[in-house]
Amino acid sequence: MQVKRFGVSIENESLEELDRLVLKQSFPNRSQAIRYLIKKYSVEDEWDDNKEVAGAIVLVYDHHKKELQNKSTDVQHNYHHLILSVQHVHLDHHNCLETIAVKGNANELISLANKLIAIKGIKHGELVMTAKK
Repeated sequence: MQVKRFGVSIENESLEELDRLVLKQSFPNRSQAIRYLIKKYSVEDEWDDNKEVAGAIVLVYDHHKKELQNKSTDVQHNYHHLILSVQHVHLDHHNCLETIAVKGNANELISLANKLIAIKGIKHGELVMTAKK
């Protein structure tokens, strides 16, 4: 990969925000923070364009809730073409963490995640998506 150097003019307030990001994320320098921001914008742009992306849906729930597991399985079967794998971990006697690796058009992944997160008994759920490239 070839690296290009260029100069940037930026307001003091924006530079201070960039420096806060560098510290918060422990980037080695401003250049790495700018690369991160560009990639983040590019990935989010692909979501907006409904391009094919990859990601993970993370769910935390109480496995003692009646019918939760059946409802989750039913939803997953309806979206089987998007699901690559599922990992189920027992956090304690009541709580489970499920990580569902997914790949497909961004809008379909969002729809799948929303349906799973909306199931009664899900304590927390989140979809993380990234560009495939």
